[in-house]
Amino acid sequence: METVLIIEDHEDVHLMLAEALTHAGYTVASSYTGTDGLSQIKNHTYDLILLDIMLPYKSGDEILKEVRSFTDTPVIVISAKDMVGTKIDLLKLGADDYITKPFDLGEVVARVESLLRRSHKQLHANKVFQYKDLMLDDNTKRVIVSETDIELTAKEYMILELLVKHGGKVFTKANLYESVWKDEYLEDDNAVKTHISNLRNKLKKANPNEEYIETVWGLGYRLYKV
Repeated sequence: METVLIIEDHEDVHLMLAEALTHAGYTVASSYTGTDGLSQIKNHTYDLILLDIMLPYKSGDEILKEVRSFTDTPVIVISAKDMVGTKIDLLKLGADDYITKPFDLGEVVARVESLLRRSHKQLHANKVFQYKDLMLDDNTKRVIVSETDIELTAKEYMILELLVKHGGKVFTKANLYESVWKDEYLEDDNAVKTHISNLRNKLKKANPNEEYIETVWGLGYRLYKV
């Protein structure tokens, strides 16, 4: 089931959107401030984000600019500003669509469905991912580093796949454990730490002169920024 994050500070609008999307079959996550919304995006993976512009503590355009530095998650902006210049600026910042308030809930759901379909087609069309001298082929499950095939366990591959597909996004130990092991994270991080260590060793053996996985102290792991 696909998850949509709603970042909207007006409670009545927020609840209407959440109810319509839940009724359409989506899982809904909620945030009512800009700072909390950005924190949720950094610490969780969503299929689509509905983003208001006028938010407490951090504006929607600030969030959009920062989000586009580490993820390609589709973003639909919802705003009361109905100016061509505003729309163009937000699309240039990386918004995938723009809906003006007041809006029709049916149209919002239709736009969400349409954008997710396009996103899935693009993802399935391009299943070969490149990072530095590392190539991950999601069709054949091959990982090649510096022209050397790397033999990974299933869970090592899944961890690397998450990191590579989401660029510079930071994954907490809980994110990785719940995504890879498909179980609730109970503060026992030995499994994640062990697999990260083994994965690093295998990548290092293929290319001793390069670093691939960075530890973000207090947060989790991500790829080193190129």
